[in-house]
Amino acid sequence: MDIESFESLSMIVGVGGLIGFMIFIIWDLAKESKAGRFGTLILFSVLGLCLLGFIIKTVLVEVIG
Repeated sequence: MDIESFESLSMIVGVGGLIGFMIFIIWDLAKESKAGRFGTLILFSVLGLCLLGFIIKTVLVEVIG
């Protein structure tokens, strides 16, 4: 395995892990604040937009470049 493929794989695993951890943090925040179903939906919608933006940016960079 050359360094380029290792870095690419490490980036995918690392960013995927961080996204999973952020989802856990949002879920834990909703649980600890007793937000209810609507509050949890709002938390995931608003705080999840940054994750969606990152994913869209990554896809666009791959498609364009």
